Amino acid sequence: MLVNIRSGLKFRIIAGLLVSAVLSIGFLSSTTFAQTGESAANTLKVSPIRTDITVKPGDSTVVKITVTNLTANEVHVSAIENDFVQGDETGTPSIILDANEYAPTHSLKRFMSPVESLKIPAKEAKTIGVTITVPKDAQAGGYFGALRFAPTDPDGGGQVNLSASVASLILLTVPGPVTEQLTLTDFALQQGNKAGADFRTPNDLKVAFRFENKGNIQLGPFGRISVRQGDKVIYEYDFNDKNPRDVILPDGARKWEVPLKNIGTFGRYTVNATFTYGSKNQSVDVERSFWVIPTAYIVAAIVAVIVLIGLIVGGIFFFRGRRQRAMRRRGGHRRR
Repeated sequence: MLVNIRSGLKFRIIAGLLVSAVLSIGFLSSTTFAQTGESAANTLKVSPIRTDITVKPGDSTVVKITVTNLTANEVHVSAIENDFVQGDETGTPSIILDANEYAPTHSLKRFMSPVESLKIPAKEAKTIGVTITVPKDAQAGGYFGALRFAPTDPDGGGQVNLSASVASLILLTVPGPVTEQLTLTDFALQQGNKAGADFRTPNDLKVAFRFENKGNIQLGPFGRISVRQGDKVIYEYDFNDKNPRDVILPDGARKWEVPLKNIGTFGRYTVNATFTYGSKNQSVDVERSFWVIPTAYIVAAIVAVIVLIGLIVGGIFFFRGRRQRAMRRRGGHRRR
């Protein structure tokens, strides 16, 4: 389906906010979100979690979102337009919660029409539409926003319950000349959290890599990772092979980890990865090799080396002593 927030402009989602717990830039499935939402807020569920759209400058479109009331009572719901930006490098977005603030770049909130509040009967769902109008002078690239739904207290002056809010993320592409540039900044073999090139066991081996997006459009790298022992391919993994793919926002970075399987207890292995991204199918190739050598083998090798050295040293002393004895015998014969 992978950034510190500036003071006074961006606010990280508070720990109790459902959006932070279940959304990611890679974006979880609706089922996962629904299950998490029911246990965390037990109030609302939203679908889809993520919508990808393409709208030309000067055109508009309507994104439809379904909100389900999970409670046994009618719920008054406020619809709130927000921008979001790249959050941490595991794929969690940061939604800008301040109603008066916008993302410094790539703001979709500016294109979104206000959505009226709604009432949802108990155990029922309603589908609403948010109109997105792209200005004629909009630059090509990616724009990112969220439509967030929060229960309100009709008897308390319309106070919004942020702790029970849910959000549907919208990723807009405005077609035209864009800059597509991903940089692979790290590609390491790890066992647990320790990187290396030789390991004692094949357990918990993985490849960890990091991409940075230096362009102005969201990009979802995909590809294949394979492991060879000699000329034999022993494991293959299709990375980010899903729809929609995990993406990296402009000026953001994303880390991934892929477990390595079918690794034996001894031998030299080579990891090959080919990543592809963008409309022109740009590619990034990388290769790393590593060894798996059990501790017992290392101890046995050290013992063998010590024994070999001992034999060599012993042989040297033996032959040296033998030669000295022979020289003494020859000397004794000459004196006679």
